[in-house]
Amino acid sequence: MAATCRQQKPRPMAFTRRRAGTSSRAAGLLLGLAVAVTLSACAPEVIEVGPTREVKSPGRAMSEASDGDTVLIDPGVYADCALVRGSNVTIQGAGPGVVLTSKTCGGKAILVTRGDDITIRNLTLQHAAVRDHNGAGIRAEGVNLTVDNVRFLDNEEGILAGDKRGSTIRVVNSDFERNGTCAGSGCAHGIYVGHIQELDVGNCRFFDQKVGHHIKSRAYTTQVIGNRIEDGPDGTASYEIDVPNGGSVLIQGNTIEKGPKAQNWTRAIAIGEEGRILPSKGLLIRNNRFTNDNEHETVFVENDAPYPARLSGNVLSGKVVPLRGPGSVQ
Repeated sequence: MAATCRQQKPRPMAFTRRRAGTSSRAAGLLLGLAVAVTLSACAPEVIEVGPTREVKSPGRAMSEASDGDTVLIDPGVYADCALVRGSNVTIQGAGPGVVLTSKTCGGKAILVTRGDDITIRNLTLQHAAVRDHNGAGIRAEGVNLTVDNVRFLDNEEGILAGDKRGSTIRVVNSDFERNGTCAGSGCAHGIYVGHIQELDVGNCRFFDQKVGHHIKSRAYTTQVIGNRIEDGPDGTASYEIDVPNGGSVLIQGNTIEKGPKAQNWTRAIAIGEEGRILPSKGLLIRNNRFTNDNEHETVFVENDAPYPARLSGNVLSGKVVPLRGPGSVQ
């Protein structure tokens, strides 16, 4: 395991000062060797995990990974969780069928990312539940997170991130299915981020959300591009996309559907309804396809922010009002 390198401090080199009778060339060779050994001991490692590996617990490997390490998990179903403390750590499934299920750490999530610049890919995270009813597949507590090709199934919350100044969260090529709840004092969502710098969601699928919103973002910049966001016949979601504090918003090229069992049929996309409005470089909602399968009339974009929303190239089906609030529709 590579757990100790991050905690070690370099020791003074005993041979940095030449002893009498030692040539400068020999001293240089000794110093170079010492530096090489130190760097080798602290070099990033690939930690292989699986039933046939020396390390069998993904949770242990992820929790003990040092800065820059890669944790490579063999296919299998693991009732495990982790507090990921290292930065620049990559957590990756070595093939299809890597599932972490039914266990949470810190009363928060299957994976709690406390380090910075973490990448998670090729996993399934499912059945996260905690006492506060916001058990997440991933709880992001560090700065910057990339999620690529991860499936979030039957969790109270898919991804949850609190306020973290300067942080960017990117979620691509991932599936969110049957997540969400409104038990206790609040609701849990497919993705919910606090006041971070930027949320980017691209080429993902959201389906059959259980109450809550598919995506809720308080980020200064929110980009939702090229996704499928659908309640389906049994989903009970509230909003498809909620940006309650405004900010800079680009919602482009998505397929969006409000289902017949939606708990809140009044709107699909809500902007600025909770106040504390963030500065904005623009609200652009363009080239999306929206279908309302609910019997009630739905507002496609409800804009309660004090700056205009610009809608263009959207294709709307069913009982739909394109825009309510300041803005324009082309």
